[in-house]
Amino acid sequence: MHAILERQKLAQLTDGSPSAAVRIDRLDRAIGLLVDHAGDIADALRDDFGHRSVQGSLITDVAASIDPLKHAKKHVKRWMRRAARRVSPAALALLGARAWVDYQPKGVVGLISPWNFPFNLTFSPLAGILAAGNRAMIKPSEFTPRSSALMQSMIAKAFGETEIAVITGDSRVGEQFSALPFDHLIFTGATSVARHVMRAAAENLVPVTLELGGKSPAIVGRDADLDLAAKRLMFGKTLNAGQVCVSPDYALVPSDRVEAFVDALQRAVVGMFPTLSGNPDYTSIVNVRHHERLLGYLADATAKGATLRPLGAAGETFDDRRLAPTVVLGVDDEMDVLREEIFGPILPVIPYDGVDDAIAHINAHARPLSLYYFGNDRDEQERVLARTIVGGVTLNDTILHLTMDDLPFGGIGPSGMGAYHGVDGFRTFSHARSVYRQARFDVSAMLRPPYGKTVDRLLGFKIRR
Repeated sequence: MHAILERQKLAQLTDGSPSAAVRIDRLDRAIGLLVDHAGDIADALRDDFGHRSVQGSLITDVAASIDPLKHAKKHVKRWMRRAARRVSPAALALLGARAWVDYQPKGVVGLISPWNFPFNLTFSPLAGILAAGNRAMIKPSEFTPRSSALMQSMIAKAFGETEIAVITGDSRVGEQFSALPFDHLIFTGATSVARHVMRAAAENLVPVTLELGGKSPAIVGRDADLDLAAKRLMFGKTLNAGQVCVSPDYALVPSDRVEAFVDALQRAVVGMFPTLSGNPDYTSIVNVRHHERLLGYLADATAKGATLRPLGAAGETFDDRRLAPTVVLGVDDEMDVLREEIFGPILPVIPYDGVDDAIAHINAHARPLSLYYFGNDRDEQERVLARTIVGGVTLNDTILHLTMDDLPFGGIGPSGMGAYHGVDGFRTFSHARSVYRQARFDVSAMLRPPYGKTVDRLLGFKIRR
């Protein structure tokens, strides 16, 4: 890994900042890999998960990875332009002084991607990394070994090792990878792991972007269309069987509408999945450990007095790590389903009396990656937006803010730091170098000793209210 990093850094220094044509060529090659290997990607993901929806994989890990690459290709020339800035005081401009910002490649970016969307959460940030003119080293998750191996072989077909390299291996390799002296490091994954990644990066003062998770709430407003809200919420909760960092983690529902909302959730699930067992559209939990973790959350909630309401066709059994979408009622903060990020198709429902109570509940906990609000009361929408601090918001749907190429995606506090997507990704992976060009007139002469009345007059002008 050290040798690859040194070769990439040397190549970056030797070649200098790549032209727009080189960056577009790299983006094109990345797009071509996804197009040419779409079927292979879906097959690898299905094998890694035990079962994963083929169409779901083509949507989330192929099409949704191509979009940001195409967006970067379309706009990279404009993003690269020198950005003029005002000089101060403004009179200096009349004398010929100029100021601007150049966006330079940082160099070599380390990219640690997770198991839930291995290709999307590699190629989506790669759009900004390549558009910014960087080289990259990628460490995919060991939990999806076939996908990681496929990614490594794909990348090797289209990119030299000094452009992009994929490093596979277990958590020990991941620890060593996160300690490398990159010029920037982006990590997507669990908050608990992020602490170790950030600590390792700090040894070399490597700047980091952390895309984490947390407990993303959904508020169902009193005037919400329950059936429509349920369909949209359960889309977000059952996509990839809830194994999504921006999946709605729990729902806050008016106390007198809880039962009606649970009924609407049942109709929504049956509408999408008439049966769950053997359904090609419904994804399994990625491995035994995570499946047992989710069953443990349900057992813990039941033992502490909660009520479980499985959704979908009654009486189904599963032998392939599938887990029926399950509503949990009567929850409290002592239960694991409200203490831990769920990352599965389990939805605790918390009743509230007024929207301020819902807001207070959100603010009493760690700042989440996403928030969802369902309802048409614009004043209430604005109240929720004004009084909560979260990574990103979708109103009247779930997850879709993540798909907007021109919106930054990122968390805040325990849900992450920094952002990417679109121009924000380009800037995250660029160094904004400031440049000032002095006028021919020797303006700074008055700032050099010996000081006298001219400096006194200047200071009198500056040091005032």
